[in-house]
Amino acid sequence: MYNVTLIKGDGIGPSIMEVAVKIINAASTKINWEEAEAGMDAYNKYGTALPDETLASIEKNRIAFKGPLTTPVGKGFRSINVALRQRYDLYANVRPAKTWKGAQTRYDNVDIVIVRENTEGLYVGLEHYLTKEKDIAESLAVVTRKGSERIVEYAFNYAKENRRKKVTVCHKANILKYTSGLFLDVAREVAARYPEIEFDEKIIDASCMHLVMNPEQFDVIVTTNMFGDILSDLTAGLVGGLGLIPGANIGDSAALFEAVHGSAPDITGKNIANPTAVIMAGVMMLNHLGETVAATKIQRAVEKIIDEGQFVTPDLNPNSKTGTIEMGEAIIAAMQ
Repeated sequence: MYNVTLIKGDGIGPSIMEVAVKIINAASTKINWEEAEAGMDAYNKYGTALPDETLASIEKNRIAFKGPLTTPVGKGFRSINVALRQRYDLYANVRPAKTWKGAQTRYDNVDIVIVRENTEGLYVGLEHYLTKEKDIAESLAVVTRKGSERIVEYAFNYAKENRRKKVTVCHKANILKYTSGLFLDVAREVAARYPEIEFDEKIIDASCMHLVMNPEQFDVIVTTNMFGDILSDLTAGLVGGLGLIPGANIGDSAALFEAVHGSAPDITGKNIANPTAVIMAGVMMLNHLGETVAATKIQRAVEKIIDEGQFVTPDLNPNSKTGTIEMGEAIIAAMQ
């Protein structure tokens, strides 16, 4: 029996998380779901977006399964995702992007995993105004040798364990010679320890160009926090959008699995949200827990439903009358 903190989230979060939980339960996994609150609803109710009870649950269980949370733009509380990553030192953000036969895209053979440093860089929150008028602002990026080494090590170990052949480090060391330069230097040192895996390095802007021109050349990409944030959404666009992309935040003693898209308040309650991203995040969670049989069963069922294209939400098939709940039911039926 696994104890997992369940955060359903804001907007479409509760509806897609309910579907994902039903599917995971149907795969005969022994999970005790401990529900906790976070996000805008929690903020309106308790005056904090991340209540102490939720933190205590994660602290105890060390595994969390989370729906999308709303973060105010330019005001209000800071990102809960960032807060959780820093609090539990979830230093590795892992986002796979793979083409689906049933999702119409410009590419047929994309299979890329972004491994993003998750606790440093420009997202550490060290920013302030330099004048009383607040017309000049400054943000500080923090890159450490320790943080760089462990994320690059994670990327190479991930490649090795998942039979991947190549790791590309994306950087801006030609301009950011200290922060990005340190990251690149450490990546080269770590790469030398894995001679069996091909190593490549690309400047971040050139990486973006190569990703849209020839994404098939990439396998595992490792990079710093903000660059990884941007590349993760770019690769999602290559395979059909964020509605298909799961995310994992991994640390040495805790892990959080989530849908990486937003809370989509405009379609809340309409039963049309695509649950694929959070279902596949559940697959990542099951693999992390060692429940590989259940994970494979769910993944194959999701692939079957999307490839057939009949019982999918309208974003995948504009002619479909299938809703979020009905897609989940179809996936459960396919698992049988």
